[in-house]
Amino acid sequence: MKTISLLAAAVSLAIAGAAVAGPKAVLPADLPPYAPDRPLPVPAIRKTTLPNGLEVWIVPRTGLPRVDAVLAIRGAGLAADDAQHPGFANVLAGLLNEGSAKHDSKAIAEAAQGLGGSIGAGASNDGMMVSANALASHTSEMLALLGEVARTPTFPDNEVRLAQANALQSLKASEAQPAFKAERALAPAIYGDHPYARTQPTEASIMSVTPQLLRDAHAQRFRPDRALLVIAGPIDGAEAMRAVEAAFGDWKANGAAPAETPDAPRTATPKYVLVQRDGSVQSAIRLGRPGIAATDADYVPLQLAGTVLGGGFSSRLMQNLREDKGYTYGARGGSSALREGGRISASADVRNEVTGAAIKEFEAEFKRMGDEPVPAQELEDTKRYVAGGYLLNNQLQGAVAGTLAGNWLVGLPAEFLGQYVPKIRAVDAAQVQAVSKKYFDPKDQSIIVVGDPKAVAEQLKSYGSFEVRAK
Repeated sequence: MKTISLLAAAVSLAIAGAAVAGPKAVLPADLPPYAPDRPLPVPAIRKTTLPNGLEVWIVPRTGLPRVDAVLAIRGAGLAADDAQHPGFANVLAGLLNEGSAKHDSKAIAEAAQGLGGSIGAGASNDGMMVSANALASHTSEMLALLGEVARTPTFPDNEVRLAQANALQSLKASEAQPAFKAERALAPAIYGDHPYARTQPTEASIMSVTPQLLRDAHAQRFRPDRALLVIAGPIDGAEAMRAVEAAFGDWKANGAAPAETPDAPRTATPKYVLVQRDGSVQSAIRLGRPGIAATDADYVPLQLAGTVLGGGFSSRLMQNLREDKGYTYGARGGSSALREGGRISASADVRNEVTGAAIKEFEAEFKRMGDEPVPAQELEDTKRYVAGGYLLNNQLQGAVAGTLAGNWLVGLPAEFLGQYVPKIRAVDAAQVQAVSKKYFDPKDQSIIVVGDPKAVAEQLKSYGSFEVRAK
């Protein structure tokens, strides 16, 4: 999927027009106009709910003889981790296919390959997704394997120890990266003590993982009444439902459901933090504040505004800090939305000597978004970029299944799959300016800098009183 996403981004950049190539690029005058965006072909989705509460969406697709299935479990992700076990859901997801009641990890991998596909799982803030695919002729066997992995993982001792060792090595590597340290300081500045702030593991949280802890968490979090199964491909609906019933019909919830994730904060007092990294020749700069949930009325215009600000190579932050000033290789910014809240954030790694100057440019671009309407051509180019990337990313049925499941986890309906591009197209400059004024005000942004205090502390004084931390 990563390769597809990169290709889609590259192509959508190309169709965005002259702005993608930079403000100085000039296209030939005799080029024909862009064609209208092609609508995303959204087939009728067959929706069923089993007696145990499991929602099933069957998405007929023609083309390759392959079936993709995604099982999404709401409330099973990182936000369900307690303060003593941040990042636990990632370990849980990674171990689901490393042993089941019927097969060990090798047998599970061989079974998936024998069906012409694969199986795996991943965690997000709002839930977990277990994905599988296979040749259409093996749909029933694939769904049976998906049910086995999702419902009956055993978390063998040897696999847990290996996962812990790998996680510790990954943490050690991450700890050496300024971006990791910056996020560790930024997340609580945005979310406070909300669960969305606890996504990074610690050595203590990794070492505290045991097979029994994993089994207990799985039994609590994996419930049919908080799950959605999306199946996409050239399949007969009745045949698919028979396979679903066989694989998931007797799945039962155990005990009381976990507590729902609380609402995330919508505002926060800005914090100013300098994370000490002696000898660093660069500063990692992060700005951020609380944002909105995916179901908020401002979601679509804020997504577009965030793309204008820092969502691509032609964005204002990139053109300013990289192309004009030469401060960084890349500057990014925008909005991300979850089920119970979201965040506004921006980032760049810059040379020590321009740390203060870079923050000044960040704040200027944030302010400009709310003070001035986006020019018509810039807005049109950005809409084409957003629409083109979305349409390309959702061409393959596996991506469609994943998008539907991901939208469901954050509270968006199935229909949103086909509504997103028209909604983006309908946003006008006044809406972009209004949401920018509401969410991009520089005075509301926390500022995190990871760098050498000797080199950058003096430059930061005009932006706030910075707390210096060792890590």
